[in-house]
Amino acid sequence: MTHHPDNAGRAAPRPFGRLLTAMVTPFTPDGSLDLDGAARLAAYLVDEQGNDALVVNGTTGESPTTTDAEKERLIRTVVEAVGDRAQVVAGVGTNDTRHTIELASAAEKAGAHGLLVVTPYYNKPPQAGLVRHFTAVADASALPVMLYDIPHRSGVPIATETLLRLADHERIVAVKDAKGDLIASSVVTGRTDLAYYSGEDALTLPALAIGGVGLVGTSTHLTGALTKQMIEAYDRGATAEALALHRRLLPLFTGIFRTQGTILVKAALAARGLPAGPVRPPLVEATSDEMAQLRTDCAEAGLELP
Repeated sequence: MTHHPDNAGRAAPRPFGRLLTAMVTPFTPDGSLDLDGAARLAAYLVDEQGNDALVVNGTTGESPTTTDAEKERLIRTVVEAVGDRAQVVAGVGTNDTRHTIELASAAEKAGAHGLLVVTPYYNKPPQAGLVRHFTAVADASALPVMLYDIPHRSGVPIATETLLRLADHERIVAVKDAKGDLIASSVVTGRTDLAYYSGEDALTLPALAIGGVGLVGTSTHLTGALTKQMIEAYDRGATAEALALHRRLLPLFTGIFRTQGTILVKAALAARGLPAGPVRPPLVEATSDEMAQLRTDCAEAGLELP
């Protein structure tokens, strides 16, 4: 049983560490999977940007346009590259429970350490359907599960009562919270052992204040090391330092989403000579105006972009 009405004062569990980045999937110039680039990018994110874990095959990794076989190869590559020093969390969520279970099984066989399961999107299941979906996936795998609550993409929020219920499952251990409802999140962190990771870079510090444990980030391809500093400063009670870092990084926490996040992350990585490659349609490459604005946002955060 994971309900704890008096959760205050107990250290929150951190099943996937403090800082995770939802890694882009590098492609070669012709748009095919760049596994060598993926290994190098993963090493950069762990060794230089301070990530405790990486999410592969998330939306930032262009999962809607990668095949199941590509997803499996990517997991194996990233596990081989950094699995000895960071966890690899595989995005397996779809809007088809059976397909999600197949992807979860493949991810487990490929060596993933955990699963990220997004709310089924577009078909708008009721809350009972969400319980059935998430429970079926968690039942079918031995891996720990992070739920992904992002109603502005999925069309359906995971209701507070649903989260309280799902928290009773031994393998549902965490939430990537992109709902933007800090009151609802406060209720869940107060009444369960679910580890709450902000799914919105700019809300990381407020999320920590209500019992969250860290971030699954996008701008952290660039801001990772400083974001980790911010989280660690808050942890040790240096709240003024944490707030100063939050304010410094805010232009990039938000600026990376001026258009779809993958587009600007890949453009920034390419500018830094790191593996990224093109995006797959229906995404499009960053425009020169978007790149100019990105350089401004980076400069405001004290991170120069060539």
